[in-house]
Amino acid sequence: MSFAGGKPMHCISFDVEEHFQVSAFWSEARRQQWDKYESRVENSTRKLVELLDRHDTKATFFVLGWVAERYPDLVKALAKQGHELASHGYGHELVTTQSPEQFRHDIRKAKYILEDLTGSPVLGYRAPSFSITAVSQCALSILVEEGYRYDSSMYDRFQRSENARTSNGIVQIDTAAGRIWEIPPSTLNVWGFQVPVAGGGYFRLLPYAASKTLLQRLEEQGAKLVMYLHPWEIDPDQPRMDGPWLSQFRHYLNLHKMEKRLIALLGDFRFGSIADVFGSLWCKEHEVSAMADWGQPGGS
Repeated sequence: MSFAGGKPMHCISFDVEEHFQVSAFWSEARRQQWDKYESRVENSTRKLVELLDRHDTKATFFVLGWVAERYPDLVKALAKQGHELASHGYGHELVTTQSPEQFRHDIRKAKYILEDLTGSPVLGYRAPSFSITAVSQCALSILVEEGYRYDSSMYDRFQRSENARTSNGIVQIDTAAGRIWEIPPSTLNVWGFQVPVAGGGYFRLLPYAASKTLLQRLEEQGAKLVMYLHPWEIDPDQPRMDGPWLSQFRHYLNLHKMEKRLIALLGDFRFGSIADVFGSLWCKEHEVSAMADWGQPGGS
């Protein structure tokens, strides 16, 4: 599904979490109050689905296990409507703050919840706040061991990237447990630095015309865009959280403009889920592996 309607197909994804779960406002005391805050994720996610449906677009939804437990009908509806379900972990804790055992438990629990609800395998993962880094790459081996085929967490913002990327910006990583594909949100190389252009606060900060120009430049270079947004970003009426000034600025900046910008984005570019655009990579690997097993003793 690389081309449709004369336009190259790119990826659009949403990290499905509550407005009060973002890392910018994290504290252990606030974590203990999650069930007492006003929940808004179901309505804003359903609103996103309506916008996508108007543009005949499927997306990848990285759903927090905590949310999936509380809104199982939402998860089932996303799957029934043809969207890809992927994991955002269970408790929205940074990978860098977890032990390997805690991380394994978190991603296994989230995967089980989503697969139990949908009856389909969950192959993708995105860490809260893109918190798989150079010092926590052992997490990739754990992802492979737990059945994930791709990760979308290693977001090298404003850094010099030394990974050998394909022309589409993705990276094939061989871990101790096997291979995994890294599919990060898009960045544009500017003077040797990877400048974020793919969504979130950066998409809210820049005027839409500027974002569109940068995204078109990537498209002209042959790259597949990997966009990311959150349901709370189209909810300007969400309750305000107390926190540092910078955290409030980053979280609430231009929320009232986001729905209009998303509609423009869906009209100017053609999008699908990550599985739509890149799924053939791990499907081919599975076929090759199966063929190899066929010829081994004990194979079918």
